[in-house]
Amino acid sequence: MQHEMRAEYEEGSSGRVAGAPVKIWHMVRGNGTTAMCGRELAPDAETQAADLWATGDAGPFCHSCGAMYLREVP
Repeated sequence: MQHEMRAEYEEGSSGRVAGAPVKIWHMVRGNGTTAMCGRELAPDAETQAADLWATGDAGPFCHSCGAMYLREVP
């Protein structure tokens, strides 16, 4: 299964605004908008490749999504 990271933004921010502050990164299955932790994310939110998960270049990360992601990915 393919995964990607999708941003959750700070209150009052939107992915439509360049440079909007990311509150936390979630993992989604495929190119969906529902995070693995159950949070619904904006369809226009910024995305990142799943292989950036837990690297110093892309945090902060949702711990619940991380636990579920690690169970699915060998």
